[in-house]
Amino acid sequence: MMRRLLLVILIVLLGAVSVEAKMVSVKGAQVNMRSGPGQKYSILWELGTGYPLKVEESKGGWYKVSDFEGDLGWIYSGVVSDQAHMIVKKKRVNVRSGPGQKYKVVGKANYGVVFRTLNRQDGWVEVKHENGLVGWVERSLLWGW
Repeated sequence: MMRRLLLVILIVLLGAVSVEAKMVSVKGAQVNMRSGPGQKYSILWELGTGYPLKVEESKGGWYKVSDFEGDLGWIYSGVVSDQAHMIVKKKRVNVRSGPGQKYKVVGKANYGVVFRTLNRQDGWVEVKHENGLVGWVERSLLWGW
């Protein structure tokens, strides 16, 4: 009996530990983040394509989400995708030709710029901007997945 109880407790604990936050990104150009789970709720923000969000909970086809600044709101599940995107969380970052400080700077990005995630390597992320710029940014300077 005690062995069975310990096994149940272990399974519950392992299940709780393995839960990982779901990330989504906006798949439309002008998508509303609302104050509640439905169209009758007020619009808090208008979000653009690729904007990454962390799903906190879901209710009736809506996701309660948070963004890189910790803002909370609700977004309809039909206007998000599982395509990985990241957003710049520092004032200004260098976009480099390769995954490291020794590589040439090919562009710069300001706070709040959204990139599609292409690849990850050794603490760096290969990203692509909607204007066509492709390069690598230190992972610690970005938020998303």
